[in-house]
Order: sequence, then C-alpha cells, then structure tokens
Amino acid sequence: MLTDESRRTAIASRQLYDVRLREQLEQSDNGKFVCIEPQSGDYFVGDTLDDAVNAAIDAYPDRLTHTLRIGHSAALHIGVMFQ
Repeated sequence: MLTDESRRTAIASRQLYDVRLREQLEQSDNGKFVCIEPQSGDYFVGDTLDDAVNAAIDAYPDRLTHTLRIGHSAALHIGVMFQ
C-alpha cells in the first residue's frame, strides 16, 4: 500500500518526466532507468534500476524518489512464462 507521500512523489515525478524529460531521454537513453527527485527536479539515469536508484540515494538520502523505465509504461515486468 502506498502512503500519501509516496503517491504524491510518484505523481509529481511522472509529471516531470512527461513535461520536461520524456522527449530528450527517449531519444538518448531509451530502455535505461531514470530516478526522479521531484522536489529539486533532479534526475539520475542508469543502465540498471539499481544504478539510477543508488545515484539518487547518494544525492538525496532523505527524500523519496520515483523510478521509471525510459520509453516503457512500467519500470519492471514481473510475470510467468508457460511453455
């Protein structure tokens, strides 16, 4: 269950991505991960989710962030494949 603060962070981060970052990042870093700190507007791109998140934590250890996969509707896909 998301807290209200987590929900606000996710919404604000998604808005920043849609308005300021989407066009640029989808051309230069499609498929990578971006972790956004919405209070500052700073963002951190990484080849992996861990790379992006750890860079954000290093810069803002006491703030909530939200991570997206650039050019995708979800950061991660969790599923089962049947054969």
